[in-house]
Amino acid sequence: MTHFIQSIRKAYHYFFLALKGEETEFTTGSINKAIFLLSVPMVLEMIMEALFAVVDVYFVGKVSVDAVATVGLTESVMMIVYSIAIGLSMAATAVVSRRVGEKEYKRAGDAAFQAIAIAAVLSIVISIVGIVYAEDILRLMGGSEKLIANGFGYTRVMLGGNLCIMLLFLINAIYRGAGDASMAMRSLWIANGFNIILDPIFIFGLGPVPAFGVEGAAIATTIGRSLGVFYQLFGLLGGERIIQLGVDNIRLRWSTVKNIFGIAMGGMGQFLIESASWLFLVRIISEFGSAALAGYTIAFRIIIFTILPSWGMANAAATLVGQNLGAKKPDRAERSVWITAHLNTGFLFCVSVLFFIMAPEFVAIFTTDAVAVEHGSLALRIICVGYITFAYGMVISQGFNGAGDTKTPTIMNVLFFWLIQIPLAYFLAIYMDFGFPGAIVSVSVAFGLHAMACIYWFRKGKWKLIEV
Repeated sequence: MTHFIQSIRKAYHYFFLALKGEETEFTTGSINKAIFLLSVPMVLEMIMEALFAVVDVYFVGKVSVDAVATVGLTESVMMIVYSIAIGLSMAATAVVSRRVGEKEYKRAGDAAFQAIAIAAVLSIVISIVGIVYAEDILRLMGGSEKLIANGFGYTRVMLGGNLCIMLLFLINAIYRGAGDASMAMRSLWIANGFNIILDPIFIFGLGPVPAFGVEGAAIATTIGRSLGVFYQLFGLLGGERIIQLGVDNIRLRWSTVKNIFGIAMGGMGQFLIESASWLFLVRIISEFGSAALAGYTIAFRIIIFTILPSWGMANAAATLVGQNLGAKKPDRAERSVWITAHLNTGFLFCVSVLFFIMAPEFVAIFTTDAVAVEHGSLALRIICVGYITFAYGMVISQGFNGAGDTKTPTIMNVLFFWLIQIPLAYFLAIYMDFGFPGAIVSVSVAFGLHAMACIYWFRKGKWKLIEV
């Protein structure tokens, strides 16, 4: 009993130590402690992101069906912004963590500035296109004239203000690469916290603030995330964090720009390839009716809600790989990935059991349609079978990314999510006439094969030789 109480006290102490973010160098000491200190703020960061997505859709849904459709169409175009931001984030984490592991803090600051400069230039181009062609973009995506007339303001603000989204992703990745996960967590909590508060104010109006409708959601997002970016920059320029931006850092270094951009291209490809595979799967599932599509959509949203915290642990593995490779400790980097993968698998196993047993109850939270609940429950249970293996694939992929090897996960995404999952879904669902369950089985199969390939290639160890 005494040992148990001591363990609880120790965990409590480490939890608050993780929130404070006082430890940022993880190339020595306990790997379990390092994973815990990095994962806690990263998981809390992802939970807030998941909460924001739910709340945002809730308020927009109060406006109109066209408002929700406008958000959906704009989000499809925003995938370009997200892919660039995520690609640059992977590159920033890989390079910054490597420099921190080498104790080259000045060069880490140099790399951070190059990544921010790249993001700013790309963002300006996207902003100009979004502001000038907002209506044409919605028209190209298939929006009705009524939808365009009422919703182009949302698209214009979201694309025009994309810099705050880009920088929020990127600078958080810089902090995570430096091991300063608590700073990344706080900036996202500020951004999304203000976003949640401002959403109803700008959408429905309050006092002197007029009701902007769906455009108000974009205004709230832009303001909230801009405040998060200001907080991030305050940390970078304040001189108190491990990563600092001073006058000496603020100049372009073309070799570093080329290096970061090369790694980022692989990261962008990973995100776009995986996202596009889900879109094609939706197209196949749509053949079985709106209830099947609604059920799958709900099941996918439920899964995403738990994947985001799980992704926090995977991000911790990326930081540990980068820092330990920089410190010339490849074996410690490898052990960090395996331990994180085992912990992540334990977490997702518990989630899978819960979802499998209570699938109808979870799906029924989002819809009262009996057919949709039936399809959603079936999808949730089938995907849960492959969920456990996905834990390994997720962590090991981030391990590759943390080493700067974004090419390997990109190739694997093409192979398993495009060349296997989509053809298998069509073969089982349409050709073999297994219908909706056949399409969903392809997801679990792809998860399992992807995880086995990641494990095999990771064990070969070529990622340890990557120079960034």
